[in-house]
Order: sequence, then C-alpha cells, then structure tokens
Amino acid sequence: MTFSRIAIAVAVAALGSALLIYWPDAWTTASAQELHAPAPDFTGADRWYNSQPLTLSGLHGKVVLVEFWTRECINCLHVLPHTKALYDKYAKDGLVVVGVHTPEYDEEHDPAALQSAIHRYQITWPVAVDNDYRIWNAYGNSFWPALYLIDQNGRVVYSHIGEGDYDQTEQHVRELLGKAPSDTTASQALE
Repeated sequence: MTFSRIAIAVAVAALGSALLIYWPDAWTTASAQELHAPAPDFTGADRWYNSQPLTLSGLHGKVVLVEFWTRECINCLHVLPHTKALYDKYAKDGLVVVGVHTPEYDEEHDPAALQSAIHRYQITWPVAVDNDYRIWNAYGNSFWPALYLIDQNGRVVYSHIGEGDYDQTEQHVRELLGKAPSDTTASQALE
C-alpha cells in the first residue's frame, strides 16, 4: 500500500514538472513554427462593426494587432482597456487593431447584443464577427483572449494568450513601429 502511494506521488510530481516546463510557452507566445508564418486573412467573418471588411493585403505595410475576444469573457473584458490604450496611443503611428469576436456561448451570437457591447465598452476599432469560428480556426486559436501581432509584411511575429504581459506586448508594437523604448507605457496610462 505504501509503495503504491509513493509511485502515485512520483508520477504526479513528474507530471507537474512537465507541465511547469511546458506551460509558460503555451500561454505566452506562439510556437516557433507559427512565428513568422504568414498571418491568416479575415475570410469568413459574418459581418463587421466599425469598418468595412478588412483584408491583410489591404493592411500591407501596417502593424496589425488581432485580438480574439468574446463579450461575456471576464478575462477578455480585463484586456480591453489595455487594447484600447494601445489603439489610442499608436493608431496614429500605423497600428491597426482588429477585434475578432468569436462567441463561446450561444447567446453571444446575437448581433444586437454584440453591437451594444461594442458601444458599452467604447470599442472604436474594427471588429470582425466570427460566429462560425472560421478566423479562429485559421489562426489555430484555442483561448480567449488571445492577441496576435502581425508585422508590416503580414507575418505573425508575436502572440499572447490571456491577461498580462501588457508592457511586453507594447514593446513589440513599438519595435514594429520603429519607436524607441518608452519610459511611459500605455498600461501605465491606465493607472
């Protein structure tokens, strides 16, 4: 009986160690094979808010931040102010933010409720409605919220899953825009 408990404890510890080694990479950046790969287009959006339909070819030369979100996800709502701060600070320098609303729950498919949420959260950047998960699947996305940063040549150069690392995301945006490091980040402006 004692030997089986020790064996279970060793197995759990080994599994835990493997998860600790793997987990940070899974949550903070795209895998190496995804980085610098051409970004998928926005083909398959059901509709667009705040913009006519966008294409990556039409955004060539711009830095694009794609944010997968859904209106009832608390983590998504926590990230929105940071996305807004980036948009407000860098849109004039060539940053284009594209929200991709991919619903998690049935009620999130309602366009009127989504439009109301866009207004309530003061989202002024383009939002693609991805009710059929076409854009989500093209990106190989699995989580809300998720950010993908696309360079001027249409390649995914950075991604982040979940909340946090706002300063790191901003630093990547600044680098792509050719801006010097800043003493004041967009996230600090929220404080």
